[in-house]
Amino acid sequence: MSTTEPATTGGAAPETPGYLSHKQILVVLGGLMAGMFLAALDQSIVGTALPQIVSEFNSLDKLSWVVTAYLLTSTASTPLWGKISDLYGRRPLFIAAIVTFLAGSVLAAMSQNIEMLIGFRAVQGLGAGGLMSLAFATIGDVIPPRERGKYMGYFGAVFGLSSVAGPLLGGLLTDGPGWRWIFWINLPIGLVALGIVGAVLKLPHVKRSHKIDYVGAAVVTGAVTSLLLAVSWSGPTNGWGTGTTIALLAATVVLAVTFVLVELRVSEPIIPMDLFKGRIFSGYAGYAFLLGFAMFGALIFLPLYLQAVKDLSPTQSGLALLPMIVGIFSASIPSGQLMSKTGRYKVYPIVSSVLVGGAMLLLSTLSLGTPYWHLAIYMFIMGAGLGLSMQITVTAAQNSVPRKHMGSATSTMTFFRSMGGAIGTAVYGAVLTSRLKEHLGDIVPNATQTVVDGLAKAANSVQALHGLKEPMKGWALHGLVDAMGDVFLVSLPFLAIALILAVITPEQRLAGRSDGPKPEGGEEDSSMEASAAAAMH
Repeated sequence: MSTTEPATTGGAAPETPGYLSHKQILVVLGGLMAGMFLAALDQSIVGTALPQIVSEFNSLDKLSWVVTAYLLTSTASTPLWGKISDLYGRRPLFIAAIVTFLAGSVLAAMSQNIEMLIGFRAVQGLGAGGLMSLAFATIGDVIPPRERGKYMGYFGAVFGLSSVAGPLLGGLLTDGPGWRWIFWINLPIGLVALGIVGAVLKLPHVKRSHKIDYVGAAVVTGAVTSLLLAVSWSGPTNGWGTGTTIALLAATVVLAVTFVLVELRVSEPIIPMDLFKGRIFSGYAGYAFLLGFAMFGALIFLPLYLQAVKDLSPTQSGLALLPMIVGIFSASIPSGQLMSKTGRYKVYPIVSSVLVGGAMLLLSTLSLGTPYWHLAIYMFIMGAGLGLSMQITVTAAQNSVPRKHMGSATSTMTFFRSMGGAIGTAVYGAVLTSRLKEHLGDIVPNATQTVVDGLAKAANSVQALHGLKEPMKGWALHGLVDAMGDVFLVSLPFLAIALILAVITPEQRLAGRSDGPKPEGGEEDSSMEASAAAAMH
């Protein structure tokens, strides 16, 4: 089956859209969604298996690296996948990303020690960085912006499904055949994605001279590595004022500035700095970072609350998160349909930041005795807020750039959201730790520092927490819930800034099938669009 429609010929051929029919899109969508589900699932499925991995390898001191290694390579590689796919085409790069991810999964499942697992998780992350960004970039290639909303809602549902299925499936596999199966489960999903993509994703690609920016790639990788090591490892472990943490943060700043200078000079930049000249792209890049900061950072505490306070198993806590995925489904699909019908999208990120902020405010009121149905309502509101913006902002950014920068623009948006999530997770973890000790000092009668430190350490493990005797268990749970409330409140200023960005970022009509290629400069001049509309009348 041919999956391309002939592009019109002429001088602008390299930029002429080669959009697919609805039937063709549905076939391709299956492969892209399977690939994205792989990467999204792996972000949440590993957490429930970590206690068993620690027990088998006796390596509590290196536990955080199982998560950090994946996060580091997936975030650092995201802009590289996008840029290289702009040069060589989406299909071969997406296939390479799936193969890399599956290779890392097989090797991780066969790990014999914690060092091997950390290394193979880094290989997984390398593939995951491509799965996320290339799926969105491919959607930008085959679907016109005006119609993209009808399909992007399904991608939001994939993220929602993975956030629930990850803890649930991780709990079932860990309690059943063992933790290694959280990696083996990737094989059938990945092979399905590989088969569909290999068979039907045949996109036209105009070959041109290539020059990979190796210096920029090395510098951006160094900057991301320094930042993630500072916020995910050195800060929480050694302290935020230590020489190691300060040196890593200083290196991040120096390397980031160097990266911008390099990208301004090279002919084929990984992240074209011209993208940020457009108010739409730069506005939604900042919005993606802030929403990622608030969303990913705070969501990790919901399973903790359900398992520690409500005493649910990992499997039960995964099921308890269902209201969130219902909220995502109920908002992402209808909003995508409306966006395609009207060609307008500005209202959705605005409402999204308001709903997510409201949900965070409600979550800050959680207590030991909060009924589950209250929490279910809060999670539904959170899911609805996320569903309104998760993919719409990507569509708006894609619509504002020339097609030749589609891969770079999409991967840059994914990069900013991933960085927001990584930094948010670290910041919220630091807030939780510091506020927990302060609350314990207020709660425990005649508390000594030794008692407070002991209870705070017990709160880091659900098993240790439940092993405490009363009244110490009650004190620890009370302090944990109060500290979690502070974490949710910390997200509000960032969501307020996101709301301001959503309001001030201009809107550009979504292009349809009959529209010509984007001008070289990217975003259309809104005054020209208004003049054209007036002339038509």
